[in-house]
Amino acid sequence: MSTDPETTAAAAPAAAEEGAGAGGAAPEDPATPEAHPEPEADLAPEPSEDTRDGDAPRARAGSDAAGEPGGDPEVGAAAATAGAAEGEPDDEAPDADAQGAAAAAGAGDGEPDAGASGEDAEAGADAPGVTAAAGAEGAAPSLTEAQAELAAQKVERERIARRKAEREAPVEAGAKLSGKAADLLAAVRAVESGAAPAPVYFDEAPAAPRKAAPAPPQQPRPVTAGAEPAAAEIEGVRAVLARGGAPEALAGPAARILGEGAAGRLVEDPWRLLAVAGVRPAQADGFAQALLGGGAGPADERRGAALVGWLLDRAAEKGHTALEAPVLEKALAQYGVPEPAGALENAVGEGAVLVFEEPLDGPAPTPAADADAEAGEAERPVRVLVGLEEYALAEESLADGLARLAAGVTDPADWSRATTGTGGELIRAVAGHGVVTHTGGEAARAEPPALLEAARKLGLRAVLAAHAPGPDRVTPAGLLAGTQGPGRDADGRFELDLLVVLDAPQLDVETAAALVESVPDGARLVLSGDPGVLGSAGPGRVFADVLAARAWPQVVSRTPDPGPVGELVSGVGIGELNQVHAPGKEVVIVPVQDAGEAVHRTVQLVAESVPRAFGIPADAVQVITPGHGGSAGTRALNAALKERLNPGPGRFGGFDPGDRVVHVPSPGRALPGRVVSADAEGLHLDLAGARVVVPKERVESQVRHGWAVTAHQAVGTRWPAVVVVLPGDAAQALSRDWVYTAFGRAERHLSVVHGVDQALPHAVAQVLPKPRTTRLTGLLRALTAAQEAAPQ
Repeated sequence: MSTDPETTAAAAPAAAEEGAGAGGAAPEDPATPEAHPEPEADLAPEPSEDTRDGDAPRARAGSDAAGEPGGDPEVGAAAATAGAAEGEPDDEAPDADAQGAAAAAGAGDGEPDAGASGEDAEAGADAPGVTAAAGAEGAAPSLTEAQAELAAQKVERERIARRKAEREAPVEAGAKLSGKAADLLAAVRAVESGAAPAPVYFDEAPAAPRKAAPAPPQQPRPVTAGAEPAAAEIEGVRAVLARGGAPEALAGPAARILGEGAAGRLVEDPWRLLAVAGVRPAQADGFAQALLGGGAGPADERRGAALVGWLLDRAAEKGHTALEAPVLEKALAQYGVPEPAGALENAVGEGAVLVFEEPLDGPAPTPAADADAEAGEAERPVRVLVGLEEYALAEESLADGLARLAAGVTDPADWSRATTGTGGELIRAVAGHGVVTHTGGEAARAEPPALLEAARKLGLRAVLAAHAPGPDRVTPAGLLAGTQGPGRDADGRFELDLLVVLDAPQLDVETAAALVESVPDGARLVLSGDPGVLGSAGPGRVFADVLAARAWPQVVSRTPDPGPVGELVSGVGIGELNQVHAPGKEVVIVPVQDAGEAVHRTVQLVAESVPRAFGIPADAVQVITPGHGGSAGTRALNAALKERLNPGPGRFGGFDPGDRVVHVPSPGRALPGRVVSADAEGLHLDLAGARVVVPKERVESQVRHGWAVTAHQAVGTRWPAVVVVLPGDAAQALSRDWVYTAFGRAERHLSVVHGVDQALPHAVAQVLPKPRTTRLTGLLRALTAAQEAAPQ
């Protein structure tokens, strides 16, 4: 087939029979939000021979590169130790840097890889690691939008925590478990022994009561913003790191995370180093052995507690807000913990993690005639979940906030004069309810703006928030930071009557909790989105959980996406890769044999074929590919496209005026833009008409070239023409939601550079998004059931 849309017959991807060549290195970050590996596979890899004697297990070759969030096969331990990095927000840095830490600490070959979703890599998130720490211990930078957003969220979380603390009793640190917490872990033992039914997985989470054994503040977890520690504090930590053979560049991050007295705390418990982003168990083990000598062993309670927190952090990177206790125990065993159950019990008792019990779906068994209700309830099968406090509080706050808003609208408003035309069904639902969900494809995105216009005509203060910036809308980040949208009232809540959130699948649980907590009593909330697209880069599955709870009205738009592209995407959404009739060459397949040909054809399509055939300028053509690494990843494609479309020496960190870029001010946010200029202040960007200056020291971690992006970076935005590149090495990265998202970014024309042969129809038909373990659905069902049972 020809690569030129003027001469290529339209065909569905399934019809392509050519080109399934090997393409180079495997893509580094498969774009499969909510398609994380099952927790058993994530956190409990098969042990190596090294594990059996309690030593640090040996890492699989290349596991850090391909399995970690954003891990890059091109970045090795040597580069990490030297602080080498590329000119983009590389989420590979933490693990690469941690490999350098291992080399310096003599921590051995590594450890089992828990896997990663690749979502953070797609979003361009840059977790603070060694590279970020190097040279960043001086004066604190001025407050950026991202920092303001994080500060606003911190205030909301502190208020949530204070409210929760009023009804929580702490568990004494170090004490043995008793009461409900002990009962929950006993339930785990019963499940493992076969005495109780085994739990099932998460998608249909049952109603969940409040947590049984609240705990005091957990062990320090990684943070991304906050007050800079004193120079003396950093120097103290640096000295301890030097004694343990760890890179001194970790001193700043460790001091920030561990807080006051960080050096002493690190000496007392060297495994606290795991709280620093990018540090892995093998490196922490080597550090502990250097400090403690023979006193450091796999059975150390401090090691077990630190590993529990680290595993839950890793699970959060994959989207889980909690894990089932047996899954955690299996993972602990794979990391050489001789008594996983005891380690988990100790972590719960010390308040490092929280434990929850959820009854499984289905009716409870009927109690025996002589048994009381309590005994009958105890026979109901349950699953035991373990989670970190921040996500537990966020999910509970979100559930409470949604229930509060739903209960705040008791009398339907008279919006009858505004219920005709586009979005009429949605407008009627919102008039009578405090919380409404709205689903549909790209064509359905016209309905929320119609609702917004109707509300404003009725004199309501209405705000539309979307994942990507645009006219007459704000972003959730800007709304929370106070840089966009309405102000806040005396109670700290938004001054609005209606908040409509587009791209709701992109909400992680903490952002959603902060947003809902800020909506005032009596206001209405609409969560709108396409359930088929990739999910959030952060933990949680907020939109899917709210839909699964079925607690409030759900408006399903039946407006079909127009044209051959819409027909193709609609088929993908139901698992069918259909051949579509495209007389105007709206859909074109370009078979390729290898990654080199894929890059060549992509540049030809963007620079020549699409502009010539459709009159769409090259600047309006977006390239989407599964990962950043590899021979046809975003790096290789962006280098080739820059050379063709905007050649230059890259005078400022690899960038030149006119370069298309993606700005990543915080994890999960990827804002398309263009380089305007560069000076001593930093790199000047134009982001949808807004001018932003990225300081020089942050360019490397926050800015990527943007001619080619990943599907996660593209979600929430559409372009007149899209070129989706599928080299042969991308086959394992494909899933239905990835293909649905990537193909759906095209408005008028879609070209598919196709080198994966039958892997594409296989992914669409059979590779579904894998579930995330969350508690929100159960919490919402419990709250609504309690409200229904309460006397009126």
